Amino acid sequence: MRKERECDSTRRLVKTYILGETSVYALRGVSLKVYPGEFVAIMGPSGSGKSSFMNLIGCLDHPTSGDYFLAGMPVSRLRPDDLADIRNRRIGFVFQSFNLLVRDTALTNVMLPMIYAGFSGKEQERRARRALQLVGLGDRISHLPTQLSGGEQQRVAIARALVNSPSLLLADEPTGNLDSRTSLEIMAALQSLNARGITIIIVTHNPEIAAYTRRQVVMRDGRVVSDEPVAALRSAQADWSAAVKSNSTAGGMQIQEETQ
Repeated sequence: MRKERECDSTRRLVKTYILGETSVYALRGVSLKVYPGEFVAIMGPSGSGKSSFMNLIGCLDHPTSGDYFLAGMPVSRLRPDDLADIRNRRIGFVFQSFNLLVRDTALTNVMLPMIYAGFSGKEQERRARRALQLVGLGDRISHLPTQLSGGEQQRVAIARALVNSPSLLLADEPTGNLDSRTSLEIMAALQSLNARGITIIIVTHNPEIAAYTRRQVVMRDGRVVSDEPVAALRSAQADWSAAVKSNSTAGGMQIQEETQ
């Protein structure tokens, strides 16, 4: 039985924005539960509320009304400083843009979040190396972003999101700037991380990408209109391998398997 106290949940979340004398509803009473170890896709057309929802569960914004519980802890009424601490320690973010520092190596980019978490320099490097190994970039730690492919840069961004051992990984259109084969590379990395028990929520408008998650939540006009498990989970690694075989000029990619 899954533990209610450990889940991330929203209860009747409402978010409105004031434009002149008009109130615009971005979210209209969204209630959702995500349990530890789930891999969830949030889908919907532009204006459906999915980005506003991600901002709230990422502790980047406050709801107009309603409640948000992160691992069972109420966070929707916390002060900005407390929310910033939660974002740094408990939530990992991956965005459509890689947001890497172009003059710093992959290792240094991954170490950045730990500066604010108070880790020693030695511990920062140890954790950063481990995170890069987890996403299959153990041999790219000294490379600059300009020396990496788009898929490799996004995997550096994923490693950076993981380095503080967050309880929740949020990815907003993580494949939006990538071609189809490189998108499979990223989804293979996320599937591998989810297999280790990491809770992942992604926003995507692409049903082909959502097919690699385990649950699909569709939003429209600020409401959840469907919430269904994926009937037949596809392997992004297998589909990536098939794509590589069809193109003899493709490079290699392998996500590190978990070792004890």
